[in-house]
Amino acid sequence: MLDTPCATQIGEALEAAKSRKTVGEIYFVACGGSFALMLPNQYAVDRESKSIAGFAINAAEFTSRAPRRLGENSIVILCSHSGTTPETVEAARVARAKGALTIALTNVPGSPLDEAAEKTVFYSHAPLSMSADHSAAALYRLTFGILDVREGCSKAPALESALEGLPKLVEGIQASHADKIAAYAEAHKREPVIYTMASGANYGVAYSYAICIYQEMQWIHSAAIHSGEYFHGPFEITDFDVPFVFLMGLGNSRAMDARALAFASKYSKRLTVLDAAEFGLAELPEGLGEYIAPLVFSPLLRAYADKLADAKGHPLSVRRYMWKMDY
Repeated sequence: MLDTPCATQIGEALEAAKSRKTVGEIYFVACGGSFALMLPNQYAVDRESKSIAGFAINAAEFTSRAPRRLGENSIVILCSHSGTTPETVEAARVARAKGALTIALTNVPGSPLDEAAEKTVFYSHAPLSMSADHSAAALYRLTFGILDVREGCSKAPALESALEGLPKLVEGIQASHADKIAAYAEAHKREPVIYTMASGANYGVAYSYAICIYQEMQWIHSAAIHSGEYFHGPFEITDFDVPFVFLMGLGNSRAMDARALAFASKYSKRLTVLDAAEFGLAELPEGLGEYIAPLVFSPLLRAYADKLADAKGHPLSVRRYMWKMDY
């Protein structure tokens, strides 16, 4: 494991997970963009674990649902960038009172979430880049680390190694997309609606881009469409002038993405396709490419978002309601 404060904190959390008598489930709990980070981790647990179930749940829903199985056999991983999200802080308190191991991820030491959880990992934050200590990568390190200490998951060491080359990889991919990013921003600066589509480990990125970038930061109507759900309702809105952003993944879910893209390509002329197969990720060992793809898509899409914001004259920091009033 990389020798950083974040790595040390992850190691301490993994020791706590290892010391538990049994672990039956991992709950991934958060809100908004932090919740979107949890979705690839549930996917990874479903794909890789032999005995541990994974559940990604919105923090308010987690508290109100009150899962009956929540208890000493549970690990609850929570994330809030500021550490002040009330729903997430309350979820941590509820989970800890039930005897679950609570592990928080936040950017702010001493925050309410830090105080509420048993263990805390403080991650780095720079939306246009990605490293092993960024939130999305730190979450993966926790998830695969837990599977390793509980089940001997062989992919955990390979993940650590793959993450070392991530900063340079992301930087190079962003540079190669510079012309496409500029063209996208100019072509979409007046769009009232833009849809995102993905599946598997990448659906969380599509969801985050729809609700956090388009809706929250740019006031553009949007929805994240799961590639497997496209043909069960959403494909009816496809037309020649309806824009989509497609995230083409790797692994078993790629067939769903390909089927959706093939149909949309026949009827829409406004497709922006980002393909993980072009990033060289398929060469990673242990089939890690499908898990690393979201870590590349996220900062790449942020570069698209920054340029779109410039073209619209609408900074990503502008809000109508958030942080401005009680809600």
